[in-house]
Amino acid sequence: MSEKIQSVDYDDLRDLVASNDEGGRNPAGFPKKLIVGTAILWSVFQLYYTSPFPFWLQEVLTQNNIDLNVVVDDTKARSVHLAFALFLAYLSFPALATSPKHRIPIIDWICATAGAFLGAYYLFFYQSLVTRFGAPNLQDIIAGCIGIVLLLEATRRSLGLPLAVIAVIFLLYNFFGQYLPTSWIISHRSGSLSQIINQQWITTEGVFGVALGVSTKYVFLFVLFGALLDKAGAGNYFIKTAFAYLGHLSGGPAKAAVVSSALTGLVSGSSIANVVTTGTFTIPMMKRVGFTQEKAGAVEVASSVNGQLMPPVMGAAAFLMIEYINMPYNELILHAFLPALISYIALVYIVHLEACKMGLKGLPRTDPAKPFLVTLIRAIGTFLTLCIIYFVLELTLGWLKTAVPNEAFLIVCLLLLIVYILLIRRVASFPDLEPDDPNAKIVVLPATKPTVNAGLHYLLPVVVLMWCLMIERMSPGLSAFWGILALSAIIITQRPLLSLFRKENTDKFIQLKEGVQELIKGLETGARNMIGIGIATATAGIIVGVVSLTGFGVQLSGIIEILSMGNVLLMLILVAIFSLILGMGLPTTANYIVVSSLMALVIVEVGKQNGLIVPMIAVHLFVFYFGIMADVTPPVGLASFAAAAISGGSPIKTGATAFYYSLRTAILPFLFIFNTDLLLLDVGWAKGILVFITATIGVMAFTAATMGYFFTKNKKWEGFALILAAFMLFRPGFFMEYVSPTERHIEPAQLVQEIENAAAGQNLTIKVAGLNPYGKEIEFYSKLSIPAGENGEEKLKAMGLTLLNTGEKIQINGNETDKILIDNVEIDSPAAKAGLNWDQTIIDVEVPKNSLPKELMFIPALLLVSALAWNQRRRRNS
Repeated sequence: MSEKIQSVDYDDLRDLVASNDEGGRNPAGFPKKLIVGTAILWSVFQLYYTSPFPFWLQEVLTQNNIDLNVVVDDTKARSVHLAFALFLAYLSFPALATSPKHRIPIIDWICATAGAFLGAYYLFFYQSLVTRFGAPNLQDIIAGCIGIVLLLEATRRSLGLPLAVIAVIFLLYNFFGQYLPTSWIISHRSGSLSQIINQQWITTEGVFGVALGVSTKYVFLFVLFGALLDKAGAGNYFIKTAFAYLGHLSGGPAKAAVVSSALTGLVSGSSIANVVTTGTFTIPMMKRVGFTQEKAGAVEVASSVNGQLMPPVMGAAAFLMIEYINMPYNELILHAFLPALISYIALVYIVHLEACKMGLKGLPRTDPAKPFLVTLIRAIGTFLTLCIIYFVLELTLGWLKTAVPNEAFLIVCLLLLIVYILLIRRVASFPDLEPDDPNAKIVVLPATKPTVNAGLHYLLPVVVLMWCLMIERMSPGLSAFWGILALSAIIITQRPLLSLFRKENTDKFIQLKEGVQELIKGLETGARNMIGIGIATATAGIIVGVVSLTGFGVQLSGIIEILSMGNVLLMLILVAIFSLILGMGLPTTANYIVVSSLMALVIVEVGKQNGLIVPMIAVHLFVFYFGIMADVTPPVGLASFAAAAISGGSPIKTGATAFYYSLRTAILPFLFIFNTDLLLLDVGWAKGILVFITATIGVMAFTAATMGYFFTKNKKWEGFALILAAFMLFRPGFFMEYVSPTERHIEPAQLVQEIENAAAGQNLTIKVAGLNPYGKEIEFYSKLSIPAGENGEEKLKAMGLTLLNTGEKIQINGNETDKILIDNVEIDSPAAKAGLNWDQTIIDVEVPKNSLPKELMFIPALLLVSALAWNQRRRRNS
């Protein structure tokens, strides 16, 4: 009976994922063929648009005097992208739960056709729209109104009510906010129908804005890459490899669940899909070794949601961030990597502590355990080998591009082909990895060597992708394109090649045909997985457009400032709560767009007014982390419902336990806001390694404190001591400022004299009073880096500042001092970028001073952790 229930649950789960990512409708005949064909065509268009092929073809056509433009510009591509998404959304997603699933009603055909036409509005009327830019005519207004309604309905069908309701509220605010009393903080004067439609549907500031552009240029290809990787068999390979290495450890299946979810999450854009993909195997295994239903589900939820924080994709948010904060992709990945890695290490440690508390064992392994020293030497050897291969490749490719620039591409393709053939030959000597039944009575862990070697060729397209991204510095879209080409070749050829090397008597042509069919199916799956993301980015663009048109972000800053009463920590807590609420029920991409457009500006503005000046990458990661936490938090966390359906536990208890496990993720954003070393900002290799080690120990100490268990059960004072040690490791500067301050206050009149003696590269903090862009009197802080120069005047000029001593006296902190005005700020200078402007009054200056390095606080913190560890081990062994 239980097996029957379990199988039904799995069927329901597959339906859940299908309805969530691809739509729940499954018609037969022509409609099905149309949906499949359209999805494949969408994938082909996106590959064409992102590839270098249109530019090569355009060059050939120009050389042959053929006047035909085959290059699709970004604006037209966004229009085509939305047209495909709307068309497939209405054909794939039923209007209601009671709507027919096996046929498409006539109203949905009408909506799909109208949605595709209006989505492609730019394509059909591009020239006329350009000529009347900013002045929409009646046709534009009608098209925009119908288009927005169709988009909102498609959002409700494919993503549920939350995002559609939020977008409607913002549109209503945009229209009716002009009628609010001027004394209200949220009133505005930008709400005519013509303005709204122009912003939302005619320009690239609303629906067709940056978010949809990122979905078009980058996100689609990474989702497609993930779908093709799964079709190739890499998903099962990642799970098997994780279990082979970790399954025998204490609580091993849970540790394997964390690692396999991390690997799957690298290219996944959906928390729910991640839970179901890995959870159907890992959750029953966790229950088998002793985890309760809720804890097994919570581990899977926490690790799957964390996959959205892990570079290089970050649930597609990485590509939005590079546009929003104007940062190179490789830099963003560098800054986002350490917090995500630390969070995963902490989750593995949580699993370990849970297993220790419950006395759980791992699963029996099939191959004999090797001594730790042998394992360590092999790991170091593998790492050094990879480093050598990397340096040899970089030098060789660099030489090729210089020596034979025209032939370099073909030579690289030939080298990749040789590597692929060698890998396939290696893989052929091991048996294929077959998916196991996690509910089988006897579960035996796969042997490590055959498991790892059975899928080595799957790593090749991942290496191509990462090499193009991080080494060649190609755009994310182009990098994914080359990765997809490599992956497509593997999907088509892996079966016949494996059969050839194994000397099997099979029809190679049939196997080749099967590979082509899998590739086509992957193209379809990738496109259907993109329906929700395409719709989400377009709808989230409505919110961005309203915020941009009305200035609501600044108004929200005022509200948060009033509620927080100028307390920076309280402000951050309020922003975290708002981000959690706004993120509930939203997919990752829409989640980030909403919380960043509303909350990021709040941290920047309110922080500046209260002395907290934070880099934009830290601000955006802060709101992103808490938006993602909404996937875990009851009562809306859909990932928790999916995990509970597998485990048989309570969804609310599963979500609550997952949130408890995610506390270490919740503290990280607060920590890197106050200590940007965790984001590796302006940190060298040596210090970066130190930060990684100390931060890892810190998060493990915090985890041990919150779990109530270190080497044995914690006493109350030990829990407090662990939290203190963790805080010292994460924020050493907090304590060191009391011992040896890094800055000192001077009078504004002494500024020129002081910076003359300051070293270049040191930071200078200036507090000014003046008007903000909306005419409100404010005081805020700005941080400037002291440039090189012969004297103070020259350094001040390099900052872009001209100061004026008015001769007047003002009271600052109870002292009378000269009134110093900012007389001029040069355009695009460091001072202008820091928010300084003319006619502002300088009321305080903090200049750097010689101080002890804050890293000295690591010593007492590490000694405290060591003492607690020694004491608990002694108590456990006594």
